[in-house]
Amino acid sequence: MIRLAICCLTALSFVVTDVVEAQARWEADIRAFEAADAATPPEPGGVLFVGSSSIRMWTTLSEDFEGMNVLNRGFGGSQMTDVIHYAHRIVVPYAPRLIVLYEGDNDVAAGKSPEEVFRDYLRFVALARNQLPDSRIAFIAVKPSLARWNLAPEMQRVNRLVESHAANHAYLDYIDVWEPMLGENGEPMPDLFLDDGLHMNERGYAIWTEAVAPFVE
Repeated sequence: MIRLAICCLTALSFVVTDVVEAQARWEADIRAFEAADAATPPEPGGVLFVGSSSIRMWTTLSEDFEGMNVLNRGFGGSQMTDVIHYAHRIVVPYAPRLIVLYEGDNDVAAGKSPEEVFRDYLRFVALARNQLPDSRIAFIAVKPSLARWNLAPEMQRVNRLVESHAANHAYLDYIDVWEPMLGENGEPMPDLFLDDGLHMNERGYAIWTEAVAPFVE
């Protein structure tokens, strides 16, 4: 029993260490956001885009939603737990009227089950509702991609879980980008992606803009 307890504690310490190290990777990004906020404080009540590199690389966000108060706080290859960890620094301070969240892509690729990703999504929603009760939360569906097409069933499961949950809560939205990014053969359209087959080019973001616009407006 003692050996078992030691093994469990050792395994737990490795998990905690991995999480801490993973989140520490983004500290420089978060501090850069805070420095930008100090230099030019964002106007509250806008639309906050937060999530992984698909948000970070959306460099035309202001042009795509011209005249609207939008803010990009995407960082690296983050996962849902990272957004939760840094929410008090890059979500709550902005008091947005709408949070547009994109996570789940890297989570599934890292081996998390759809149910684990969904539980983390619920944790983020609970945190946001507690701190920002007047904010809506719109989840952009985990996108289909060439590089991770082998994970399509798991990603679709995440999407179905979130969509079903959002349908029963007035303050939640689900934004479908999965179907619009598929070709007639039912697979991701190659011309929507950069050479890595994972990140999108301007044609991919045009589809996202069209899908997201009704929720932002």
